[in-house]
Amino acid sequence: MKGIGAEVLGVDIGGTKIKSGRVMGNRIVDTHLIEVNRDDSEEIALNKVFGAIDELMTDSIRAIGIGVPAVVDPDSGMVYDVQNIPSWTKVPLRRKVQDRYNVPVHINNDANCFALGEKHFGKAMGYSNCVALSLGTGLGMGILVDGKLYNGVLCGAGEVGMIPYKDGIMEHYAGSFFFDEKYGESAKALFRKAMDKDKLALQAYKEYGVHLGEAIKAILYMYAPQAIVLGGSISKAYAFFKESMHETLISFAYQKQLEQTKIETSDLMDAPILGAAALCL
Repeated sequence: MKGIGAEVLGVDIGGTKIKSGRVMGNRIVDTHLIEVNRDDSEEIALNKVFGAIDELMTDSIRAIGIGVPAVVDPDSGMVYDVQNIPSWTKVPLRRKVQDRYNVPVHINNDANCFALGEKHFGKAMGYSNCVALSLGTGLGMGILVDGKLYNGVLCGAGEVGMIPYKDGIMEHYAGSFFFDEKYGESAKALFRKAMDKDKLALQAYKEYGVHLGEAIKAILYMYAPQAIVLGGSISKAYAFFKESMHETLISFAYQKQLEQTKIETSDLMDAPILGAAALCL
């Protein structure tokens, strides 16, 4: 594994929580978790970010990296229209964090941070061209081209979850929304039931695998990556949707291409935090 030379702080602003991690070398040595609410004001949410950093900040921290589920300008550090914090329509996050802690601050999209974490610490290390899919509240994707993160305009590349699909968008079917809307239970609750061989839960994940397979087909047509790394909370249930996902890929037009594409799950505990920290490299 590659390591981060100096001690840095990685912050992952997720769908329901803000998690920070102090990173040394190739490992997270300490973490802190704070819940975030959709109705938080801009100031309250910002203070929660500060709280997550304050808990782990030391004089030895040389930089801070932050992953945000939003459109991000990595040059100015401005974040726009944060989906899980509606009050954050335009926030100069880098300036505010940098002014408070007086260390360099780097900001990017959270799915991009997941991909970067896999590139430096996980399953994407051996590939030049790879995508990392985050299966969680939504469906996020980070893209690695020639070993480097591809951001696109305002870090907007890879929003596969926003592609129109059926009567909505892809992440309504390949994110946790699917389980809540179709089966009235969370992905986590159904995962526990699937572990006990509950038939309805097993059916839910089988159906989920079909939808995810359709998303992966779109990714294969667009990017033809060497590897696809699946992460996020839902990836823990991979054993229950793997078969239906691969059955869906049988209809992919270019099977020779598919044969050379590796699909596997992340084994990193906190890839987005590691990726946010890797922004500081």
